[in-house]
Amino acid sequence: MHVPDGFIDAPTSAVTAVVAAGALAVSLRGARRELDERTAPLAGLVAAFIFAVQMLNFPVAAGTSGHLLGGALAAILVGPYTAVLCVSVVLLMQGVLFADGGLTALGVNITDMAIVTTVVSYAVFRVLLAVLPRKRRSVTVASFVAALVSVPAAAVAFTLIYAIGGTTDVSLGKVATAMIGVHVLIGIGEAVITALTVGAVIAVRPDLVYGARGLRQRLQLRVNGALVDAPAPTAPVAARTSRRTLWVTGLVTSLVLAGFVSFYASANPDGLEKVAHDQGIDKKAKEHAGAGSPLADYGVKDVSDARLSGGLAGVIGVGVTVVAGSAVFWALRRRRSDDVSPVNTGV
Repeated sequence: MHVPDGFIDAPTSAVTAVVAAGALAVSLRGARRELDERTAPLAGLVAAFIFAVQMLNFPVAAGTSGHLLGGALAAILVGPYTAVLCVSVVLLMQGVLFADGGLTALGVNITDMAIVTTVVSYAVFRVLLAVLPRKRRSVTVASFVAALVSVPAAAVAFTLIYAIGGTTDVSLGKVATAMIGVHVLIGIGEAVITALTVGAVIAVRPDLVYGARGLRQRLQLRVNGALVDAPAPTAPVAARTSRRTLWVTGLVTSLVLAGFVSFYASANPDGLEKVAHDQGIDKKAKEHAGAGSPLADYGVKDVSDARLSGGLAGVIGVGVTVVAGSAVFWALRRRRSDDVSPVNTGV
């Protein structure tokens, strides 16, 4: 889904850049309300995890692969405003360091992959939680459906952007059909990854999952040999691991995925690449400005061993992303602390 330079004309790219900048400004303000000293470290880790899992292309059909977009996962774990920032940090690192996604198309990619996926998935998630029982299983089910819907939604958004500013004359009907069809399949993979990850975190630290806030486990009493729900009060779900342990485990997992497992990812073109080639969208694609950079195409320059080169690039990417993301989210958390300090309350 990473749009390269040349797919979208300059005026449309400029408009999407303005949209992306506006959304990021709103998200910066909104994330200050979502983040606290407990969740700010998790947000940086979520960005690094998304970077790592995006390196794991999985096969879908007809020589096509897909990878996680991450908007739904981030929105459910750390909140929708923070999620837009998480995915945007990943896209920025990928575009600048790894020549993945055009620099002139950065606004398009942020609009499509960060904003659309987050807004759509979180809306679906909240609607489902409103009608499902307030249980852990409901959060996981809602996560699955929200992630599944978010990927074809991004495909639709790209098709609309291309209809406005595409640089080649192609059948939009065929593009839309191909994009939505393949991304529904990719959405299944996105849904599985999202549900498994959310389920794993909520099993050990439900208090850190933004989408599970308010989730409570009702006290049960044994009456005549049977367990029945107590009417009141309720007890919070207990944490099973420390925040530090969760953070370290998540970081190690991200490093292993990017540094080792990524070598076994599918080499088939992803959904957008496949559709672009089949439909002729890529006729005016331009070489990335950073194509000669030391980490271009997720490899380390002058390292001849492909496995070592890709693994080192993945580890570097995870490290840079977690540092950049953590710096942003810690700064926002400190800004929030300053805003609510007694000096600024007027008391």
